[in-house]
Amino acid sequence: MVQCPVCEKEITINSINKHLDRGCADDPADAQPSTASPGAGGSTPVKPVARIFQTPVKRTAPQSQLDMRSGGKMDIPSISSGINPESSIAIKDELEAPVPKRQKKGSEKLQDAMPLAEKVRPKILEDIYGQDLVGPNGVLRGLIEKEKVPSMILWGSAGCGKTTIARVIAQRTKCRFVEISATDSGVGECKRIFGEAKSELLLSGRKTILFCDEIHRFSKSQQDVFLAPVESGQITLIGATTENPSFKIQSALLSRCRVFTLKKLTEQDIEYILRRALEAESAQDESGRPLIPQQLDDEMLSYLSIFADGDARTALNLLELAMSLSNKNKDFTKDDIKKALTRTLVYDRSGDMHFDTISAFHKSVRGSDADGALFWLGRMLKGGEDPLYIARRMVVIASEDVGLADNTLLPLATATLTAVQQIGLPEARINLAHCTVALAEAKKSIRAYRGLNEVMRVLDSDPLASGAPVPMHLRNAPTRLMKEGGWGAGYKYNPEYVDGKVLQEYLPEKLAGKKFLEERHLGTKRDLELMKSGAMAVRERGQMERYWVGK
Repeated sequence: MVQCPVCEKEITINSINKHLDRGCADDPADAQPSTASPGAGGSTPVKPVARIFQTPVKRTAPQSQLDMRSGGKMDIPSISSGINPESSIAIKDELEAPVPKRQKKGSEKLQDAMPLAEKVRPKILEDIYGQDLVGPNGVLRGLIEKEKVPSMILWGSAGCGKTTIARVIAQRTKCRFVEISATDSGVGECKRIFGEAKSELLLSGRKTILFCDEIHRFSKSQQDVFLAPVESGQITLIGATTENPSFKIQSALLSRCRVFTLKKLTEQDIEYILRRALEAESAQDESGRPLIPQQLDDEMLSYLSIFADGDARTALNLLELAMSLSNKNKDFTKDDIKKALTRTLVYDRSGDMHFDTISAFHKSVRGSDADGALFWLGRMLKGGEDPLYIARRMVVIASEDVGLADNTLLPLATATLTAVQQIGLPEARINLAHCTVALAEAKKSIRAYRGLNEVMRVLDSDPLASGAPVPMHLRNAPTRLMKEGGWGAGYKYNPEYVDGKVLQEYLPEKLAGKKFLEERHLGTKRDLELMKSGAMAVRERGQMERYWVGK
């Protein structure tokens, strides 16, 4: 016999384990212990059973939780069932507590934070819309499908799909893809990527595609870092730029890359992209059809596509704003949404748009189209162009295009430049408009300009002309020695002669008799389209009417 360490009963040595496993309650001879103290003839008191030896109570937590969610009450086991009171209270609190909502994972949080333009970005070539280069018969698509992707420069306006095409190429060709931006990366990071690409190529044979967004932000000296890795095939470079590669990318790198020009998306392209995004992001009814807000109808999508001006990213951002407004307030009308949209005039003072717009302005003035000239003037001023730059160009126009036809325009253009310097915007815009209209409506003559161009052509093409000596009679003779040497001999001083006319040669001997200045002010070509439309007759008749009215 041995004494139980819990209830202190005498138990056979062979039954002690079973006795402990059954919580000291399996022996019929084990009566309730007496409360009498030892030595007084009473039984030995039984100590409280430790929790470790108590019989566990089966919990039906799932059913209990369902009962609590349905509003029912749950029976909590009593103390007599062997559960500690404190444990019972803890179980009750746990089961009666509200069920917490499921926490979102990190990937889901990132997905929610993405703008709509990133959520609906195409993942496969078939979903890219509006670019013929990756269309069914596109040149670039053929190279991608054959997995013969060369190093390339993607040139196009903002939001036309350059980044999307680069990512799809990487996914389609199963290459390692690394994406950087020239705005926040340097030469050191590029060299590190080249080292990793070389190791990857040696270990697994997998090539690396390096996509460099805004590659024109690298200076031409920094672009040298790409030359060796691209030429050796260590990486496949895909550069994206909104600037003309001919000016912004160095020639050595251009010779190693193919330049693909992406066209600006049309209004129809943008409208299709918006409709596809709207259907994908809208809630669905029971039959699976998208529940599109009534404000975002075809007319509204067409308005957004025009508003975006060929930029798919801008269009999708506008659509996201419109969806948010329409879902937040059902009383919002289409006019309310239109008023909430802010138009940003896209104008780059240092890029192609800067040169393209001033060119359009100059050619409108040259074409005597005052309306077109005023429009481009307004575009430049609205976009933040330097007004002094415009005024300086007007001074050039006054001599290049108006020239001898109206000699008063050069002083007017010079005065405009001075006014802009002294006054500044916004008042100086009036001076610019004044001079613009005057230049556009003035008669035009390129006689002097064309004559100078002919001189330059002869000097560039004829070595005898560029090196011909000045005739002796035209040379200055300020000293006695030079006079004795023949300098100025035979020169006829024109003011001493009638009407200032003399027979005297003013060109070098090799060019004697050469004519550079023509009699006509403008060219001799005729516009066939103008002649066919009959506009020439109308225009000439109007000019004659103005002429006789003036007389």
